[in-house]
Amino acid sequence: MALDSNLVLDEETTVGNYFVSNYPPYSFWSEANVADAHAALNRAPAPNTPLGVYLHIPFCRKRCTFCYFKVYTDKNASEIEGYMDAAIKELEIYSKKPFIGGRKPKFIYFGGGTPSYISSKQLASTVDAMKRALPWDEVEEVAFECEPGTLTEGKLRTIKDQGVTRLSLGIENFDDHILEINGRAHRSKEVARSYDFARSIGFPQINIDLIAGMMGETEANWQDCIGKTIAMQPDSVTIYQMEVPYNTGIFKEMKILGQTTAPVADWKTKRHWVKDAFAALEQAGYSVASAYTAVKDSSKAKFLYRDLLWAGADLIGAGVASFSHVGGTHFQNQHDWDPYLAAINRGELPIYRALTPNPEERMIREFVLQMKLGHVESAYFQRKFGVDVERRFHGPLQNLKDRGLLATDHGMLILKRDGLLQVDRLLHDFFLPQHRTARYA
Repeated sequence: MALDSNLVLDEETTVGNYFVSNYPPYSFWSEANVADAHAALNRAPAPNTPLGVYLHIPFCRKRCTFCYFKVYTDKNASEIEGYMDAAIKELEIYSKKPFIGGRKPKFIYFGGGTPSYISSKQLASTVDAMKRALPWDEVEEVAFECEPGTLTEGKLRTIKDQGVTRLSLGIENFDDHILEINGRAHRSKEVARSYDFARSIGFPQINIDLIAGMMGETEANWQDCIGKTIAMQPDSVTIYQMEVPYNTGIFKEMKILGQTTAPVADWKTKRHWVKDAFAALEQAGYSVASAYTAVKDSSKAKFLYRDLLWAGADLIGAGVASFSHVGGTHFQNQHDWDPYLAAINRGELPIYRALTPNPEERMIREFVLQMKLGHVESAYFQRKFGVDVERRFHGPLQNLKDRGLLATDHGMLILKRDGLLQVDRLLHDFFLPQHRTARYA
């Protein structure tokens, strides 16, 4: 969904992607560019470029009505085993490519789907194999997504034993009815149990995820969620505003009913709720670290996956539909089960589409992603790209200043809270003209 913040925008939630996770938009990635990905893999890395690994574990107990990721709820134990073996084979192929250049990963991310869906035995054997392919002795962060209902104390101990430093619990809401109508598999009792288990085991960082604007959510419910979150005292809290991309259950239902407005809170309400949450968290001693995250102790609660990736790190994404970024080239794996496995079984990388941004597009990518942190250092872009971003983006920056959403201070561009809460829709003004009106995904 292309947005222009110079227009008076409809606050209703309609169908399309709101969250900006990369640039240029994914709709510009193409099968015709796959050769670029292979060329990038066969080049030596740029000096001092960190390396990360993302492993997509696409299995869930249920598919949420708002989920737009590649997930499966119908795979048996042998199919899961075969998939995990394939993902390891993929990493082994990458490990022999010149782009590795002797590097070892700095950060690891287990995403999904539901990484905690797989068994403790599968997780332990997967991690052992990952370490053989790309040793972890320089890893500074291992992040792991969990669904509360899949966790037992034994599984949590296994997860911690594998070196996980950042455990992220997908709580989303604390109300059983809201969890049910949004298709979540877990319930509130499982939230409390899994969090208490995780805290007792001593993970270095526990993050909890919430979503503002779910179907059925009310002001009273949201305030209750804020209170329960603060009472738990997690190390960090991530809050997303509900969006409705095209490949979600909500959109399919809207299409059947002929609806154009999604049955979730409007954007003004969602911004209000997140603003209230951030204010309450700040009152409780947290600090806001991005448009989505508040942390209790910024010296301990890090998120290297985000910070390094948004500053141009290389990332290898293993698994079906996974995204990678190598030497300035973006690429994505085959996004369906059979083509992905078939490529691996042939001993090939399962790359489906790719794009190599030009230098200006790479600069814009880092600029828009770092804007989501709420502050951008102009000198960083001068050093790295030779670009004065205050001059290059004078028009849209001035527009934000005129609207009271942005301030400048000694070379820092600082989004005020009201700007930070709607940053994703503001970012399109920094896109090149050909990317502003195109479908994002």
